[in-house]
Amino acid sequence: MTHPESSLVTPVSAAPPPQLLRALGWWEATAIVIGIMIGTGIFIVPAEITRSMGTRDAALSVWAVTGFLSLFGALSFAELAAMMPQAGGQYVFLREAYGPLTGFLCGWSFFVAAQTAGISVLAVGFAEYANEFLPLTPWEQKAAAAASIAVLTAINYRGVREGGALQSILTGAKVGAIAVLILLGFVLVRGLPGGPDSLAAPTGPRFVSSFGVAMVGAFWAFEGWNACTFAAGEVKRPERNVPLALILGTVAVIFIYMALNLVYYHVLPLDQVARSSRVGADAAARIFGHTGAYLVSLLIIISTLGSLNGSILAAPRVYYAMARDGLFFNWCARVHPRFHTPHVALLVQGAWAIVLVAAGTYEQLFTYVIFAAFVFYALTALAVIVLRRKLPDVPRPYRVFGYPYVPMIFVLGSTCFLVNTLVEEPVEAGCGAVMLGIGVLVYWFWKRKAAPGATPAPGSHP
Repeated sequence: MTHPESSLVTPVSAAPPPQLLRALGWWEATAIVIGIMIGTGIFIVPAEITRSMGTRDAALSVWAVTGFLSLFGALSFAELAAMMPQAGGQYVFLREAYGPLTGFLCGWSFFVAAQTAGISVLAVGFAEYANEFLPLTPWEQKAAAAASIAVLTAINYRGVREGGALQSILTGAKVGAIAVLILLGFVLVRGLPGGPDSLAAPTGPRFVSSFGVAMVGAFWAFEGWNACTFAAGEVKRPERNVPLALILGTVAVIFIYMALNLVYYHVLPLDQVARSSRVGADAAARIFGHTGAYLVSLLIIISTLGSLNGSILAAPRVYYAMARDGLFFNWCARVHPRFHTPHVALLVQGAWAIVLVAAGTYEQLFTYVIFAAFVFYALTALAVIVLRRKLPDVPRPYRVFGYPYVPMIFVLGSTCFLVNTLVEEPVEAGCGAVMLGIGVLVYWFWKRKAAPGATPAPGSHP
């Protein structure tokens, strides 16, 4: 006689869903910071800053002030990243400090313009410099830009280890080549160039406003130090390695930028720096002769690819976190069962960036978003203070040096920058504000669309 128990089937537990892997070490995380920050800006922007300020020392002071403000921001972000080492980074920090709307607006600006348009700008820059070695028609340049996005997206699709390894190689090659350029610039070129010591320099109140406008270009060159936090959910020992990457990476870039500017002023007359559209290539031509421009073009190609790969790697983690919160397309929360990457978020980002390349609207979007980006930079630094009060008992493996002065200096500096942008560039600032306003409407759409049981990002605080 069969006992009833014999008919019972032991339930088999469902396999756990695939998760992101912690596969990035401290160097890979640092390579993301350095690799994204050093793009094309440092080879172009010094001319605009020199024109705005009129003297070498004033231009260098713009780089120094902007660099230290960026470092203060990185120090502030480091505390939050060590406290909440989750995929999404800055989005998560803002969500926990101010609520889901603020976090969504940050992620919205990233997807619409800050990250995707930045990727498009880098891809087009790569194609333009590749054109010097392989002549391309305008449409072929767009195709090359789109292809660079597609190839790097495919590499990062296959795994964060692969993306991190490529980032390490590109960043190492970039920093090594820049170090050679700096060293040989001082060794091979003797004596200061002739020409005027100053140009038409602003004075009085105009100096302050010109300083603020010049900082726009410098901030663009420093842009990207925050992206390492997006991938914090895939960094080994994140409580140690993410703050280390933020601080080491930002400090290294400050020194590199100051040294490169000193080389430019050492080998070129001030007026030539001011009127040059490609000051890096002009400086290299003075150092190495006719082939110097080609060497810098090759350096910029490597630099651009490093910045492009880092951006493609990091940003989809924000959309992944948003989707897990029910604030983005649900399928962007999927993790590939074999490669353990947010593969759908990567594909969506790549597709939108390629659309922007084809449409040619990336430059306008990227300009508009600078204003919005600094709103969220300031709010994130302020979140250090807000969360110390709101969540005092949450472990903080790293506490920002000079608290509360360091985050407050960054907040005040960002606020002054925002006010100056409103006054000096009201159209760009207004477009950035409109973009955020549209984001509020989109947020309410997602809130109504989201299922009641949307899964919050793992590890989020109540």
